[in-house]
Amino acid sequence: MRRVPEKINKAWIETLADAEVLEVEAWLYDKFETLDRKQKKLRGRDYNLLRGPTTLIDAWDRWSRMVAVTKSRSLVVRRRVAIVEA
Repeated sequence: MRRVPEKINKAWIETLADAEVLEVEAWLYDKFETLDRKQKKLRGRDYNLLRGPTTLIDAWDRWSRMVAVTKSRSLVVRRRVAIVEA
């Protein structure tokens, strides 16, 4: 996978092929989801994404930029759905 810069911008995004966009989006999603789960577990009912630590908000920002790109290119993101038993 291509190195993902700290600040994702339009110029960098335009260098990516569709397959690379999907790969980067999936990688950033995994990073964000890991941080998000930790905060939800830590904060419980008091969890609020926008009041989370900077690392969480930055991870969300980077991932959400790639989500916008997948939508603008009409790419389909496929994820495995985890089945959680009660």
